[in-house]
Amino acid sequence: MEPSWARAARWVDLDLDSTQKSQLRKYRDWLIEEAIPAGVIGPGETKRIDRRHIGDSLLFAGYFDTTVEQVWDLGTGAGLPGIPLAVALPHISFRLVDRSGRRIALVRRAIRILGLKNCQVVLERIEDLKGKTPVIVSRASLPPDLLGKVAKHHLTRDGVAIVAGSWLTRPEQPGWVTKEIPSDVLDQPIWILIMRCE
Repeated sequence: MEPSWARAARWVDLDLDSTQKSQLRKYRDWLIEEAIPAGVIGPGETKRIDRRHIGDSLLFAGYFDTTVEQVWDLGTGAGLPGIPLAVALPHISFRLVDRSGRRIALVRRAIRILGLKNCQVVLERIEDLKGKTPVIVSRASLPPDLLGKVAKHHLTRDGVAIVAGSWLTRPEQPGWVTKEIPSDVLDQPIWILIMRCE
């Protein structure tokens, strides 16, 4: 039986080869064996790793131009959504940012285990970031209104910020467009918020 993240990949037209699929399985195992015991992901998440964490992360790829050179993942935690996206999009450089040294050490270990060459891991507070990027992704490390302020400061012209969270009902946020992923993709409705910088 295929993992639920494979449906998410198809939904956003990601054509994963056997190496990428193997890396995502290895990452799933790492999340279960190391990230959950370390407390970076909740103890009740084991059965939802494929769907809620890896599949959800891959969906971000459907909402930005995958010909960009760089993507920032703000508040990466256990490397979500950055690591699944880095596996799926090896031609893009990913900057994974978190303020916790413990989480950053775990993410560096995951990147070594997976052999990823397109990830830069940065220990820094979001408010101290410098520079600009065409794409910012985040899995609810900040509420959309606060992330929107950060994104406006760091996005290049025509850049895009994308955020997802554990919302039980459709989120609506001024300045953001809400996209719904149907329940047949990941067994429940998923919402993604998108903000474009003009």
